[in-house]
Amino acid sequence: MIRAAPHWPSLRGGLLALLAAALFGVSMPLVQHFGARLGAFTAAALLYAGAAVVGALSRQRVDQEARLKRSDMPRLLSMAALGAVLGPVAMVWGLQHTSGTGASLMLTLEALFTALLARWLYQETMDRRVWCAMLLLLAGGVALVVDQGQAGGNQLWGLLAVLLATAAWGADNTLSRALAERDPGQVVLGKALLGASATTILALAFGDPLPSIGAALALLAVGATGYGLSLRFYLLAQRAFGAARTGSVFAFAPFIGAALAIALGDRSGSWAMAAGGALMALGVVLHLAESHGHEHQHEAVEHEHAHSHDDEHHNHNHTRAQMPAGTHSHLHLHEPLAHLHPHVPDLHHRHEH
Repeated sequence: MIRAAPHWPSLRGGLLALLAAALFGVSMPLVQHFGARLGAFTAAALLYAGAAVVGALSRQRVDQEARLKRSDMPRLLSMAALGAVLGPVAMVWGLQHTSGTGASLMLTLEALFTALLARWLYQETMDRRVWCAMLLLLAGGVALVVDQGQAGGNQLWGLLAVLLATAAWGADNTLSRALAERDPGQVVLGKALLGASATTILALAFGDPLPSIGAALALLAVGATGYGLSLRFYLLAQRAFGAARTGSVFAFAPFIGAALAIALGDRSGSWAMAAGGALMALGVVLHLAESHGHEHQHEAVEHEHAHSHDDEHHNHNHTRAQMPAGTHSHLHLHEPLAHLHPHVPDLHHRHEH
């Protein structure tokens, strides 16, 4: 039976992604400021140690959020290697060798890597506007590379290190899509502990100098908010939005970071940098303008994740004594369903086109 569902893509997902973007965007110039005299491994270890605290404090009860499974460990290890070791180490080193404004804007390309990988691995839908948006993001990134190349070799190598960080985080974002239905606090804790442990070992092995108490506390705080809380909100946004769209909203983070870098005294801007930023901003706006809706079929599926009973996708029954209040988590069965409504590739709309 075909039913027209009065369902619109969740505004909650977009707001969560924007909140994650704001927290991460603010963190970038702060990492550059407080981590200027530290080794990249030490700075990354402190950032993810702070994130681990947030993960530990934000874990939910088993009846509210689904737990990680043993089969999730290879993916979690890959996320930690890319997103909690390679990404932050490359970013910290890059921030030490290039301008905060240029580095912040370069991180907009994270949305490009995320969208391409989401299309390749999960077949997430993307219309012509999305492809045009990605070309604009790419053009803006090229403008930044050319601008920093003219500024000198160190500036260019720093920017390329930030580019490596964006690629690592793009892959990390795409891998995390499959864990979006798990408890985000547990995912943050696992990823952060693995990342902090690995970078601590590397810091000791390479003889990184010990940080001052002030710098250590500052980076722990930045890690708690800009990495721990940001990742938690990012995972919740992916649950509602899918990887590509969450990445596109998250692309606002670099503009927040660039604005703060300028407010903190970074005067390295140029017309080429402004042009690159404008192209990237246009790409982000165009990416968000996508609209997608058609008649589609939901196949029968059984899975476990946090849900409520106020949508058309969770019509299973509970006994009166077991009926939970609000959002809850348990293994449940979805019956086949066909309907028509605007949608995004969230947990229940990952059908092929």
